[in-house]
Amino acid sequence: MELFWLKGYISTSIADLLSRTQLNSGSLYHAFPSKQDVLLAVLEAYRDGIGEQLLEPAWRGVEDPIDKIFALLQHYRTLILESDCTYGCPIGSLALELHEPDPAVRELLAANFQNWTKAIEECLEAAGARIPPGAEKKALAQFVLTAMEGGVMQARTHRDVAYFDRAVSQLRAHFDLLEQSARALAAAP
Repeated sequence: MELFWLKGYISTSIADLLSRTQLNSGSLYHAFPSKQDVLLAVLEAYRDGIGEQLLEPAWRGVEDPIDKIFALLQHYRTLILESDCTYGCPIGSLALELHEPDPAVRELLAANFQNWTKAIEECLEAAGARIPPGAEKKALAQFVLTAMEGGVMQARTHRDVAYFDRAVSQLRAHFDLLEQSARALAAAP
């Protein structure tokens, strides 16, 4: 996971994997016949670990569903700052690097994004009447992902967290308008 995140999939060699794991090549190839099999296992670990590795730490102590969305974005901001703006979302980075991966890799990349947006969609569902009736919560969750990924990518490119902050600020303004609209609709006769 760490090597693919730090170096990228293409730049990570089998020698890198052997060095990091302290395995001999026979043991590595027994468990993972190819480097792509390692990638598939990494993507499965991200997919299966989203709750424990990402959501739970970001949401610890946060009860409000809309606040959870912004707490998750704050978690990414913290990672950006801790890395001096070199942080890139591991799944987003792999998706950009592997623009035409084989179907198994593409499906796991998509599953990771779907799990992320599903978590946000669940927050939007839990927000209930604070989101206007008829709002497409799945599309809104995908929009949140797009703002996060774009903000992370720009902060990393420019080495300036302000790019991420502006994306989140605009997203917050959008959510404020949604809540304002929901309140107005609820108050209408």
